Amino acid sequence: MREYSIAAIPADGIGPEVIAAGLKVLDGLQQRTGEMKFNVTSFDWGSAYYRKHGLMMPADGLATLKKFDAIYFGAVGAPDVPDHITLWGLRLPICQGFDQYANVRPTKILKGITSPLRNVGPGDLDWVIVRENSEGEYSGNGGRAHRGLPEEVGTEVAIFTRVGVTRIMRYAFRMAQSRPRKLLTVVTKSNAQRFGMVMWDEIAAEVADEFPDVTWDKMLVDAMTVRMTLKPQSIDTVVATNLHADILSDLAGALAGSLGVAPTGNIDPERRFPSMFEPIHGSAFDITGKGIANPVASFWTAAQMLDHLGEAEASIRLMRAVEQVTGAGILTPDVGGTATTKEVTDAVVDAIFSSNV
Repeated sequence: MREYSIAAIPADGIGPEVIAAGLKVLDGLQQRTGEMKFNVTSFDWGSAYYRKHGLMMPADGLATLKKFDAIYFGAVGAPDVPDHITLWGLRLPICQGFDQYANVRPTKILKGITSPLRNVGPGDLDWVIVRENSEGEYSGNGGRAHRGLPEEVGTEVAIFTRVGVTRIMRYAFRMAQSRPRKLLTVVTKSNAQRFGMVMWDEIAAEVADEFPDVTWDKMLVDAMTVRMTLKPQSIDTVVATNLHADILSDLAGALAGSLGVAPTGNIDPERRFPSMFEPIHGSAFDITGKGIANPVASFWTAAQMLDHLGEAEASIRLMRAVEQVTGAGILTPDVGGTATTKEVTDAVVDAIFSSNV
């Protein structure tokens, strides 16, 4: 039996609800297959931990996590804790400390879910957005001077390195190469940002020579939002900077029906450290505790985690079960249904054990 050690960090808001749902589904998978076992250790890090200890996680948190095969993360953020503290105190230290430089966000319209776009259904929108996850606009470089004075200055320095851009570009080209259409769109803002973004364009052209079977084009980020909305069928794989892809992937999730179904993987492609998998919907305190959080994003995230662990067959089985359930109209309110988190979760577990999946 193949065994995997998973660090679960449910964290804030609906995070504990959807991670609990995801772990229930993973338990169903291991029972169904009888070939794998998930040894899960849960950590109570997050905003509640911060209120007690003044830190989002212990000082030795990374050393604790390093021994695991993967990290299953819920959501971070709380109304009474500043966002920059929650983000820089937990999620980003893990991403940067483990050099999870490829943030991978697949998006498609699942069966039974309606896109807000007209005349667009399953098969018309099937994308993977690759986000540079270690530098760029979220490097954490900059500062504040003359605080409180009229001449106060705040600087946020975006850092782009040749090694950082080259490695994410190669990852994106390989991702495009692995997909049937072999199509990549490189997104920048090189008309206005004439240094780092122009370097992105130049490196994209250099790396493209290594992948002659991949068709690629490039777009400015503002034009890309228009293309995503009006010509979704023209897009397949996308690569963009930390900030640009962060925004575009939220738009992608909304166009696919809801952020409640959108997953992401923070990947260390070299596998020196554990990679981290999380839904992108955030902590959603407005629905916390109501039992209506959409668990589909956490299931899709778990499928990404299974893929990364080499369990491709289990990943496919899980996504077939998810689409069997969504296609049957068992949906939470964010995608037009009336089902609870538990009802969707139980239905997916039942589908995993069905002969159709």
